[in-house]
Amino acid sequence: MTRVLVTGATGFIGRTLVPVLLAQGYAVRVALRVDRPVPPGVERAVVGEIGQATDWRAALDGVDAVVHMAARVHVMRESLPDPLSAFRAVNVDGSRRLGEAAAAAGVRRLVHLSSVKAVADESGPEPLTEETTPRPSTPYGISKLEAEQALLDAAGETGPDVVNLRLPLVYGPGVKGNFLSLLGLCRRRLPLPLASVRNARSLLYAGNLADAVATALSTPDRFHGTYMIHDGAPLSTPDLIRAIGSALGRAPILLPCPPRLLEVAGMLLGRRAIVSRLTENLVVDDRRLRARLGWRPPFTPSDGLRGTAEWYKRTHECRDAPSGMRLMQEP
Repeated sequence: MTRVLVTGATGFIGRTLVPVLLAQGYAVRVALRVDRPVPPGVERAVVGEIGQATDWRAALDGVDAVVHMAARVHVMRESLPDPLSAFRAVNVDGSRRLGEAAAAAGVRRLVHLSSVKAVADESGPEPLTEETTPRPSTPYGISKLEAEQALLDAAGETGPDVVNLRLPLVYGPGVKGNFLSLLGLCRRRLPLPLASVRNARSLLYAGNLADAVATALSTPDRFHGTYMIHDGAPLSTPDLIRAIGSALGRAPILLPCPPRLLEVAGMLLGRRAIVSRLTENLVVDDRRLRARLGWRPPFTPSDGLRGTAEWYKRTHECRDAPSGMRLMQEP
């Protein structure tokens, strides 16, 4: 039986991925910062904080593959004086340490969940591809790009296959942050001045991501490199809101407002980055991944949004969602 070590397994994506791996017959071991209960049938290994000093030997004993999701993620309001160093300590140094330990342990494949932010915060008129020259503009994006290379360098010629998957916005049951805020706004039918926005953004349902990771683990051929991934056709911000509203059974109230006026308001209010996520394009092209693996997303965007909405109604029926318009959560 193939044994997979999963880091970041207790997060939103991990709670979707681990059951998929178990259902496909993998033996799953999760790396934990502190000891805590895990689902039935899952092994656990406590490794402490992830960084350049993490001891992975026990966690990697007998492991055939690794799915690396643990990371310091983007935060909307950074309070540290040197955020890039904080991101690098976990995302770069921690990933390098794991890659070196995986190579020493004879791991066959390491799948790393990276981010489109390693390339850019927006795509402009053309989709981002694997050939796009990376120009990350945030400490988070810089650290994810460096983490990709650190893992490739650690593997070298004789170590595990390293697969970097660059994720767009990921949503699904258990989602937090800005997408959860958006669900709350749609549920409460608050008027949103976004009807005039004509952008396009790629999305990724957690169920599709879990299926892609399982496919990447199971392919018998050498599989190495960096790949984009997404659900399918991108959605504009208004169309995303309409789709969420439909899934929730609440038709949204969208008001017209020139995007330029939204941008000016964002600058005046100190929310320029938020407005950019609402109005700019962030589209990726994942034809290389689909051709290489023969992979197709098992869930449509409608399936994914409906499943997310059903989870939200079950768990948040009597609670107000977080306020505000922090709508685009980085993966």
